[in-house]
Amino acid sequence: MTDKAQILIVEDDLDLSDMLRDFFDVQGYEVHTAAWGEDAIRLTNEHHPDIVVLDIRLPDIDGYEVCRRLRTQHRTHDMPIIFLTEKRDRVDKLAGLELGVVDYITKPFDIQELRLRVRNALRRASLAAPSNPVTHLPEGPASDEALGAMLARDEAWAVLLVTVEGLDGFREQYGFVAADDVLRAIGLMIRNTAREVGGEVEIGHLEPHDFVMITGEPSLGAVRERMETRLSQSVEFFYPLNDRDDAGEIPLPGRLTMLVGQITHREGPFDGVEALKSALLAARAPYR
Repeated sequence: MTDKAQILIVEDDLDLSDMLRDFFDVQGYEVHTAAWGEDAIRLTNEHHPDIVVLDIRLPDIDGYEVCRRLRTQHRTHDMPIIFLTEKRDRVDKLAGLELGVVDYITKPFDIQELRLRVRNALRRASLAAPSNPVTHLPEGPASDEALGAMLARDEAWAVLLVTVEGLDGFREQYGFVAADDVLRAIGLMIRNTAREVGGEVEIGHLEPHDFVMITGEPSLGAVRERMETRLSQSVEFFYPLNDRDDAGEIPLPGRLTMLVGQITHREGPFDGVEALKSALLAARAPYR
């Protein structure tokens, strides 16, 4: 195990790749390199680098496809990515930004400028709150901490889980922007429901597709009713206009299904947060 920041250089020009590897090694980084897009994806799963410097033009899949795949995996969906490319067209830059690329530098480049861009991207990532990059709701350790605090309460607690099933297939069929819009819309529903119910309602994610709401048991019925009403009124509008009338007939895996589940203190005690999360996932049932 190392305390060094890890950087993955994805570049098929081996001379340039070696130069960047040696340069960032001297700067104190742990450096990994890949010349192929598939190798880059494998290395991110093996090493989970802190940042990726990614060339668009690669011998197998291009940098856009590498970025798309990294953004669909929970472990890498918020990993900082800097595109390194000869392309200068505005459309290419917009395509990268749409995929969540944090920066874009064109060849030939100043190595010191690249160093500063890498440093700044890592600094921004380290200062970011542990939240989902699309909904900006807490996730990961922040959500686990909230669930742990809930379990330690003496009062009658309850937790509601809403899962968007089929989002990966929906993303493949309609694109990343449409899939992110689904998550963003449900995140807004969660916020509005929490505000309308009043009292102390904590919201966040278990996983990117799983939304959780922590409340008191007396408020659970109102929370669930408002969420289900919002979902029933909104799901068809997640689809493009031409598909809305037949949204319920869209073949899998592109069809969205909403799963809802709940757990209260009465079903405990639970042996920790992971046991509670397993019970929540098992309690889900299709709502639509």
